[in-house]
Amino acid sequence: MKQQKGFTIIALLSTLAVVALGSARQKSRDAKRLADVKQLSTVLELYFTDQNLYPTSAGVTLGGSTAVCLGTNGFQASGLCSGTTYLATVPSSPTPPPDSVYTYTSTDGSTYSIAFTLEGTSGGLALGIHTQTPAGLQ
Repeated sequence: MKQQKGFTIIALLSTLAVVALGSARQKSRDAKRLADVKQLSTVLELYFTDQNLYPTSAGVTLGGSTAVCLGTNGFQASGLCSGTTYLATVPSSPTPPPDSVYTYTSTDGSTYSIAFTLEGTSGGLALGIHTQTPAGLQ
């Protein structure tokens, strides 16, 4: 009987450890997403200061093959950034598409939005889709 109790306790502790580890990983990915979006927002403000507009793009996936770096001509594929390089490596979401991507949109250069998805609650934000704009995080 003692062996069965010991096995049950070990199984219970193992289950709790796996659940806690999964939660920590999810929180880590969400923290990375928030840090990435903050970094992108800061770099976009530097770009705006120099260029007097934000890079124009309609629904481009950041960190994807067409938006790997940010230079004078906006988001470009690898090796195509010219002029001032504002961001040599554009961050991509910690989980691969289609689960989660950062989508940048600016139709006229006067404003922008970066859409991203959180897996859980983080920093006072709820689970789900959020948008970063020049006005802040929503």
